[in-house]
Amino acid sequence: MDEIFDKLQSVVDRYEEVSEMISDPDVIADTKRFLALSKEEGSLRDTVEKYKHYKEITDGIAENEEILREEANDSELEELAKEELKELRAEKETVEEELKILLLPKDPNDDKNIIMEIHGAAGGDEGALFAADLYDMYVRYAEKQNWQVEIIDENKTEIGGYKEIVLMITGNNVYSKLKFENGAHRVQRVPETESAGRVHTSTATVGVMPEYEDVDIEIEDKDLRVDVYRSSGAGGQHINKTSSAVRMTHLPTGIVVAMQDQRSQQQNRAKAMEILKTRVYDYYASQNEAEYAQQRKTAVGTGDRSERIRTYNYPQNRVTDHRIGLSLNKLDRIMNGELADVIDALLIADQTAKLESLKQG
Repeated sequence: MDEIFDKLQSVVDRYEEVSEMISDPDVIADTKRFLALSKEEGSLRDTVEKYKHYKEITDGIAENEEILREEANDSELEELAKEELKELRAEKETVEEELKILLLPKDPNDDKNIIMEIHGAAGGDEGALFAADLYDMYVRYAEKQNWQVEIIDENKTEIGGYKEIVLMITGNNVYSKLKFENGAHRVQRVPETESAGRVHTSTATVGVMPEYEDVDIEIEDKDLRVDVYRSSGAGGQHINKTSSAVRMTHLPTGIVVAMQDQRSQQQNRAKAMEILKTRVYDYYASQNEAEYAQQRKTAVGTGDRSERIRTYNYPQNRVTDHRIGLSLNKLDRIMNGELADVIDALLIADQTAKLESLKQG
């Protein structure tokens, strides 16, 4: 634990330094710096408080060990000290593990909003219907987290599925909880159109990208095609008299973003550019495979959308996450947005693997 103690002390020192800085009138006057330091202080607080609790435990252990050395003739006090010592040592082990997790390198994107893309893949209409089911599942989960969901783009099929639907999900720590949803999701069920009652297998893919703010990427005018058109509501109703909707195409990558939800063309254009930059940035990041694998590969997957990560078996009401060997017989509840058990298990598996890596290193 010596190396860990050194790291913990440096965290405490930095926390005290930042706490002092955010009370400085010059810092308070600089809004951007003040917000950045306040955010850093908040990110360090849990670790510092846990470390202080750890020191209280070790002090308690030392006091009880001293009692056992000096009060050999007082059997009642000795018994109390032994009992407390047993409890404190057990708590010490637990807190040590918690501190190790708090010291794991944090994903800088964890507190970001996300753009999620869901595509119907193998299975034709059934794959598109499953994409719609996944969309409903994530929306219900987002509601439970008090997040906001905004549809950026959608391509519906005639029977109510989605060839593609693109969402922006905003709220607290969205990426940290949904980053492991990247990949191919497989469904096994009897389609409504299947008269013989045979189980079919179809897939939909999910892509999760953090919302990059002020990304270091320039999109040149020559690489961009912008089309404007009249926005419409469901079923072609509420036609605008002006062309306020915007469709942006990044020609080198073929990435398209359509936006019609804002009130004016200027607002739609600004929102579309923000989303386009995020998607183009993510696209180019994924092209550099070595860097991409290093940045995005985790204990529970590479982040590659072609990787089959989960199976949803309707006849058996079972969901299986293949990366961690987790099977839960409550598909109905999971599709209703009760994803916490799956997401928590993925986070724990990732943390466990990172801890093992630290020990080996």
